[in-house]
Amino acid sequence: ENRESMLNSKSNRLTETLEEANVIFGGVCHTREAILDAQLLVIASNIGKEKANELHSEMSAFDSTAFAEDLLTFMGINRTEVEETDGSEDVPGGFLPSGAWQTMGEEASKYFRRAPTFHYMMGSFKSEPPVPKQRIERQKKASRGKAERAMPAQLKRMEESHQEATEKEVERILRILQTHFENDPDAPISFFDFVIDPNSFARTVENMFHVSFLIRDGLAEIKLDEDGLPIIEPTKPSREGEEDSRAGARNQVVISLDQREWK
Repeated sequence: ENRESMLNSKSNRLTETLEEANVIFGGVCHTREAILDAQLLVIASNIGKEKANELHSEMSAFDSTAFAEDLLTFMGINRTEVEETDGSEDVPGGFLPSGAWQTMGEEASKYFRRAPTFHYMMGSFKSEPPVPKQRIERQKKASRGKAERAMPAQLKRMEESHQEATEKEVERILRILQTHFENDPDAPISFFDFVIDPNSFARTVENMFHVSFLIRDGLAEIKLDEDGLPIIEPTKPSREGEEDSRAGARNQVVISLDQREWK
């Protein structure tokens, strides 16, 4: 809105606006405010550029009169003395003193020197094609193949160790279940009391995951008690025919459990 007044060379409105913006910027705490400050800086830069273009400094203009005055001074003429003696007697040797142009020529010759030409000390250089470097491809292939073979082996070992840890945990849970059942065969074991860890939701999910292997392999079974709550018990060892019929009757279910239900 104050663009015209800011472009005035006698006005300090642009400087005052920038100083005010610097004070306001100290309280900036949001991104939008910082964006407004950046926009103000862009507008102020454009106004400053226009203001600089309107200045008439005459720095790039060539003043022939001033150049002639400086040239005469360099040649040894004092304009004040010439004006005082102009009305009384003539300057000997004309307007310029003797040797004036020689003095100027010696000074000008300093700026017209040419760079010396380049000469070879031992004649011209004859370039030859570079010797091709021998490529070592066999070593690269061997090392690359070795690295590729090492990675699957390492991953395989990690997978085997994880599988072994899972199997050991399933066997440990089975032993715990069998121990509880042997101590009191008539008392049903609540499934939720068996798998839930009151202090860890993640541990509870892991217990349910490991128990699922017992159900899948027929080592344990889940039933519903009189209240409709699930109970778990180990299966009794059976013959091959009974095991096949029992495997055909197995069912798989999905249980959803969030932290609210776990609590």
